[in-house]
Amino acid sequence: MSDLAFRAFRIHNDGSGYRGGIETMHTAALSEGQVLVKVAYSSVNYKDALAGTGKGKILRQYPLNGGIDAAGVVVASTDPAFKEGDAVLCTGSGLSETRDGGYGEYIRLDAKWTIPLPPGLSLRDSMVLGTAGFTAALALLRMEDNRQTPALGPIAVTGASGGVGMLAIDIFSRAGYEVHAISGKADHFDFLRGLGAAECIDRHQLAFSGKPMDSARFGGALDNVGGAMLAGLLPLMEPYGNVAICGNAGGIGFESTVMPFIIRGVSLLGVASAGTARDIRDRVWEHLSGDWKPHHLDRIATREVTLDELPGVFEHMLAGASFGRTVVRLEV
Repeated sequence: MSDLAFRAFRIHNDGSGYRGGIETMHTAALSEGQVLVKVAYSSVNYKDALAGTGKGKILRQYPLNGGIDAAGVVVASTDPAFKEGDAVLCTGSGLSETRDGGYGEYIRLDAKWTIPLPPGLSLRDSMVLGTAGFTAALALLRMEDNRQTPALGPIAVTGASGGVGMLAIDIFSRAGYEVHAISGKADHFDFLRGLGAAECIDRHQLAFSGKPMDSARFGGALDNVGGAMLAGLLPLMEPYGNVAICGNAGGIGFESTVMPFIIRGVSLLGVASAGTARDIRDRVWEHLSGDWKPHHLDRIATREVTLDELPGVFEHMLAGASFGRTVVRLEV
């Protein structure tokens, strides 16, 4: 296939400093891979905002196109598993860290991390989900693999007004769990209830006793916050409940005791979406396109932008002013 010129949001860090912006490049300059894809949609995650502004050390080499998510159509492939016209997606897997990401009209992917678009999802749906939805579903998969069931009791979702939190409410509800949403944004509670939250709890009014053990209140939790929130949740878990941790908005450290673990058998499960093995990725996307597919993707996708609008989106997100999921539209 001929070398194609296209637009991308490209990030540099060199003698002229750290900078990101729209530029024209050619497909021949893209990272190595077997599958060349014309990108239709991407999304904006907190990690993308950090990378795009330089306020977080995300990229491990430069220059690279930003965007840790991508979905589009194959235009050329040297791997027999993919052919021209196939709809595919990719999340994490080194995008915008060690290889060019989804903020370009074309992307070249490694075949082993390229996921055929599952039946039941459109390309846009897959990017409303993106890394955020994948992370929420991966957390549920890890919890259920460790014997989590709805019978254990309600699931607390912290940071419930964020992208992962909103999708988790929808996904866990679809899977049969009662979800209690914890958020500091009380003005969003009606919206969260509309996604499936059975109860909404104001983070500012949530008082933890500080005791090593307290009366059990939750069957499990998905924590996007860490810090004092994680420490406070652990003593509230039912016996053999799971707390999946996937974020650190409240800090990277927390103080706890061994008591919830050795008295109630509580498990603390790490959720690291970027490096997830392929067989687990396939299981997650099978659920996301089937029995766990959120009912409210169109509501959760609160904003759709173009490449040119990304800088403003990044600043908005880093200021804590974003709400819901932002989809990036690259197809014309």
